[in-house]
Amino acid sequence: MKTVLLFQNFGIWEILIIAFIILLIFGGKKIPELMKGLGKGVKSFKEGMSEAEKDIKDSYDKSEK
Repeated sequence: MKTVLLFQNFGIWEILIIAFIILLIFGGKKIPELMKGLGKGVKSFKEGMSEAEKDIKDSYDKSEK
């Protein structure tokens, strides 16, 4: 069975082309704002995941008692 990975064939040239297109679309001044928003989103996602793991662990510990 052959699995296909999403970023399997990305090389340095493809990444540079994508970065250049993003720079053209958003401009140099907007990119830091976009990255800041992306960072906040990732942080919020991680906090949500850890909260869910904590809730699952707490409910599992209560069911064992």
